[in-house]
Amino acid sequence: MTAPPATATVRVSRCEQAVEAVAEVLNGLNVQSMCFALVFVPDSLDPRDVARHLAALAPSGTFFGCSTAGQITREGYEDKALVLLGFPKAHFRCCSALYRSLRPMSIERMASEAETLAARFPKTANWKRMGLVFADGLSKQEDLIVAAITAGLGDVPVFGGSAGHGLAFDETFVLHGGQAHSDAALLLLLETNLDFRGLGFDHFLPTSTHMVVTHAVPEERLVLEINGAPAAEEYARCVGRELSELSPRIFAENPVLVRNGQTWHVRAIQQVTDSGGLRFLSAIDDGLVLTLGQGTEILKTLENGLTAPSSTGQAPDFVLGFDCYLRRLEIEQNGISSEASEILSKHKVLGFNTYGEQHLGVHVNQTFVGVAFYPPKDGNPF
Repeated sequence: MTAPPATATVRVSRCEQAVEAVAEVLNGLNVQSMCFALVFVPDSLDPRDVARHLAALAPSGTFFGCSTAGQITREGYEDKALVLLGFPKAHFRCCSALYRSLRPMSIERMASEAETLAARFPKTANWKRMGLVFADGLSKQEDLIVAAITAGLGDVPVFGGSAGHGLAFDETFVLHGGQAHSDAALLLLLETNLDFRGLGFDHFLPTSTHMVVTHAVPEERLVLEINGAPAAEEYARCVGRELSELSPRIFAENPVLVRNGQTWHVRAIQQVTDSGGLRFLSAIDDGLVLTLGQGTEILKTLENGLTAPSSTGQAPDFVLGFDCYLRRLEIEQNGISSEASEILSKHKVLGFNTYGEQHLGVHVNQTFVGVAFYPPKDGNPF
């Protein structure tokens, strides 16, 4: 296991009861020295209980976070770990906004509120800004949320992940103000005196197989027909499978891609519906051209993507990571979880598995998104 980061505090508990897990991650923690903390909740704990105990046991603390589809600790991938990352006042300043009742939502209002938040957050000379967005992963609104917030923040880079709940796809939460909220999105506007670099990569290349969405329900991210045929049947045909074989594993190994300029983004499939449609995890619409993706070496792209030296050649002090649950599912199904965890640990990745990722104003799927933070320039951690 690699050395802990110098510019953040990491606490992990694997206790099975929320009150015990919260007490363990708070034990000996210097809350007064923290600007804020991110808390990533496993599906074995109720996020509402975690939020309540955090507020009760550390009322002066500022805790944000979300429920997850898995956690990334100093050991790599985990499933039952409550993770707390403390960001010290010496290196960070922050403000926050919580957006409730996402459906329906006003893009104009959300963008205006983000702009107002940034204007009211005094700038510190020579410090740099970024936005972190954590959204209800079942809201079907992340595309609009991240676009609106990015528009409101202007040239501030925005990263983040959609909350999950294992593979249940039932209810997800974000943590804010001592409570866990569903149907909500959280914006953290950060300032830091640390150098940082955004990361974003997947491991797919486009093939020559194309599909056209011919009947969709965009507000539900639901595709009913592809190429004029029932969606699930046509997708199964294109990937050489029987309809009965479609599963998260097949979706993970055979994603569909959408081209945006010179960039390809994954539009991940969540599930087959009872009516034979396909429910997606990103925006979908009639007439959209989908291209079948082909995977490359996922461990090699993980290693290469996380090798992110600063302009002066420094390795990151730590990487705040948002990794799609479908990537992890593919890794587990191929029996290479230990190898992937070793790579994550070596590069000091800390974070969670998501139902979707936010990268520079775009909501994506089956992608690793992260922020690499580098050691202080003066060499002193605090």
